[in-house]
Amino acid sequence: MLLEKINKENDIKNIPQDQLPCLAEEIRKFLLEHLSRTGGHLASNLGAVELTMALHYVFSLPEDKIIWDVGHQSYTHKILTGRKEGFDTLRQLGGMSGFPKRSESPCDAYDTGHSSTSISAGVGYVCARELKRESYYVVSVIGDGALTGGMAYEAMNNASQLKKNFIIVLNDNEMSISENVGGISSYLSNMRTAEGYNELKMGVKKSLNKIPGIGPATVRRLHKTKDSIKRLIIPGMFFEDMGITYLGPVNGHDCGRMIQIFQEAKKVEGPVLVHVHTQKGRGYTPAVRHPARFHGTSAFDLEHGIPLKNSGKANYTDIFSTVMRKFGDREEKVVAVTAAMPDGTGLKRFRNMFPDRFFDVGIAEEHAVTFAAGLALGGMIPVVAVYSSFLQRAVDQIIEDVCLQNLHVIFAVDRAGLVGSDGETHQGCFDLSYLSMIPNMTVMAPKNKWELSDMLKFAVKYNGPIAVRYPRGEAYDGLEEYRDPIVKGRSELIFRGRETALLAVGSMVKTGVEVCEKMKAEGKEITLVNARFVKPLDEKILDFLAQEHSLIVTMEENVKSGGFGAAAADYLRKNYPNVKVLTVALPDRFIEHGNPEKLKALAQIDAESVYRRIKEETPDERTS
Repeated sequence: MLLEKINKENDIKNIPQDQLPCLAEEIRKFLLEHLSRTGGHLASNLGAVELTMALHYVFSLPEDKIIWDVGHQSYTHKILTGRKEGFDTLRQLGGMSGFPKRSESPCDAYDTGHSSTSISAGVGYVCARELKRESYYVVSVIGDGALTGGMAYEAMNNASQLKKNFIIVLNDNEMSISENVGGISSYLSNMRTAEGYNELKMGVKKSLNKIPGIGPATVRRLHKTKDSIKRLIIPGMFFEDMGITYLGPVNGHDCGRMIQIFQEAKKVEGPVLVHVHTQKGRGYTPAVRHPARFHGTSAFDLEHGIPLKNSGKANYTDIFSTVMRKFGDREEKVVAVTAAMPDGTGLKRFRNMFPDRFFDVGIAEEHAVTFAAGLALGGMIPVVAVYSSFLQRAVDQIIEDVCLQNLHVIFAVDRAGLVGSDGETHQGCFDLSYLSMIPNMTVMAPKNKWELSDMLKFAVKYNGPIAVRYPRGEAYDGLEEYRDPIVKGRSELIFRGRETALLAVGSMVKTGVEVCEKMKAEGKEITLVNARFVKPLDEKILDFLAQEHSLIVTMEENVKSGGFGAAAADYLRKNYPNVKVLTVALPDRFIEHGNPEKLKALAQIDAESVYRRIKEETPDERTS
């Protein structure tokens, strides 16, 4: 097998070009066999096999730098840099990351996980290279979906000023940019990348510029005439007008052709964009037919493409989807906004039933929030459905465009808390902190599936900025009998006990129930309160708890700094200095990938850890 000859970076250079298609087939088989067991990002990686092979064939790692936008398509890159064995523990605690990670390999030039950042990072690398007078190549690989993010255009605008080589590879898998292929385009790409053509163009330009008076003007006229002709027949003139040489499009599954065009791209002085056309999910029919379903998949049956585990229980995204579908019928002013995540956020059903009231703005969270502000000012009730870690990208817009104007925009914050396998870049650990700091913002978190529905209904009737944050995974179906009406700033008393009180936020209410059961087994009844509102803080419940309990434990799946526990502890220490406060929250560090339950145990926010910490704070009187 050819794959056996790939044990470290640059080994692919020893494979004859005519054997590369066989190697691509082996890599796809390897990916399918492993990801069907571990899960992972499948469709994007199957589509980028030959592209990655060609890059590794032309460039030398780790000296040359390949920056993967988002990074979820970097599995072949990991294989070609000697990490085949790591796929047995892909995205598992202590195992290999599903994204590029500099601590994992010197061949990973940039830690990624969010979109539209690769060109910016590449420009930074190029400028550093020139300042240090080094000579490596820099390649930023960005997908057409990521090119919908405004940051990519900011970076290209900056890149246009570069005088030295910088290569941008546009991986177009038909998600955003329309197909543009044909004989004339290939012919012009070949002509314009030929060494003789580039040398002639630069030579003529330099010679004319030396002629006093008429030289520069002649160059400008020739340039204008040339561009007028190119606009008629050459694709990619948008990039050319920005000062970025455009090459392509090229078949992204033809290794030989891509090797040739990448070699030519290395000769360009200044920024150059290579447009590569690929097929998402290539080589696996279920992934080709359903690329969104196989974007990020759990373990699945390889023959049929069906997930191996399916409890049949609804998750929080399902609940949100159902409620939004009902809002579509009942509330004509409700509209839905997503940043390229209609399936992931649960808006697919709303989109299908109410297409005129559904807006997918692309990977552009900043625009999504300000767009929602405009919708609110126009008399609509926008629901912005977004993952917690992606909403971070729009904090300025939440502050300036929504909260400053006190607009009725609803933020449905999915994947809040520890999400698991995608790791540091996707953990939703900060939303309670960055949302709670903003004036006029109201922040809620449901304890179970029924409360999510109730909170969304409350949010629609509310008048002002409001966020409902909920976790990934199965919706908790316990405590069904506890369903007090939602009142702004009011908590919900679940169990009433003595001495110790648990004040839990959202997903941590379930953990609180487990802690109460452990304490009850020892004959101790403790109080459990469902906080419901992170902002405004329910000071009345804090007053009540402080008067009847010697220890108050706050529980949240968010970082401690700036979170719910910090606010509650500050109030209690100012007003009840004799009451002990234990803040249970995520530690001040980025949390790696792994099973969420194991990560909770490591972070000491699981039931066993909370129970142990309470015991340490309240030693048994018989042993004291």
